[in-house]
Amino acid sequence: MTQEPLFSIIIPVLAETKYLAQTKKKLKKQSFKNFELLVITNKISKTGNPAIKRNMGAKMAKSKYLAFLDDDSYPDKNWLKNAQKILDKKNNIAAVCGPCLTPPEDNIFQQAGGLVWSSFLGSGGAGDYRNHISPPRFVDDYPTVNLIVNKSDFDQIGGFQTRHWPGEDTVLCLDLTRKLGKKIYYHPSIIVFHHRRAIFGPHLRQLGRYAKMRGLFVKKYPTTSARLGYFLPSFFLFYLLSFPLHRLFFPLYLYSALLLITFFSFLKNKNSLLLSFLATISIPITHLYYGFFFILGLLS
Repeated sequence: MTQEPLFSIIIPVLAETKYLAQTKKKLKKQSFKNFELLVITNKISKTGNPAIKRNMGAKMAKSKYLAFLDDDSYPDKNWLKNAQKILDKKNNIAAVCGPCLTPPEDNIFQQAGGLVWSSFLGSGGAGDYRNHISPPRFVDDYPTVNLIVNKSDFDQIGGFQTRHWPGEDTVLCLDLTRKLGKKIYYHPSIIVFHHRRAIFGPHLRQLGRYAKMRGLFVKKYPTTSARLGYFLPSFFLFYLLSFPLHRLFFPLYLYSALLLITFFSFLKNKNSLLLSFLATISIPITHLYYGFFFILGLLS
């Protein structure tokens, strides 16, 4: 009898890319071999909606666990091995996840984008642990670039809600934790490498989509979206726009000091002077851009 796979790796794609070819190559090097790979292309599903494609992959899956990746990401060789260890140990766990690190082969502009997301200041403290190695913890919102879900729990909640993109992963995590009363466990050993959008154009275009979604979700799903870290960029934008009226310099001095501290922390972590500078100047641009589109989401 053929052994059923323990994991089904599901990747939704619009078309085959060099990143997807790299992902397939890395998956062949997994230390844990009991998995199947389901790449859901437009030949299978005539839609650009990744949530629909992931749901199709889940219906095709023969495994106990659904391992979601993006087509511009690839896992560490012990990704599934480490996930299995945790899933075997923990009770009442619907899903596990881990850090999404910037690949070392990304160019300097992509590396700068990755540094922005991995810094506490750059991410507003709302999710920096997602982008660098952090201590284990329970979480209630995690992206599908590195999310492994128990298939029975996935099926019980009806999979992804397909009317939201981006943001379908936020809703899925809410359904797992609120409807089922289960937990999502983050562990630093479950590592995926995620190619970043280069600053400034691609980085900001992606950022605008996520910011607008998060603003909308403040009204629809406040449990995980109405958090201070998501509002701070908009507060900063209002502060700068109203500066001629209030002339309050202290917040600006404080923000500048935090930027300087962040710059030196980049250098301390052995990043080059140019890379550290690019990432640091990207942070206020990121905040202002995010703040604007977050407001649009609130008003939509």
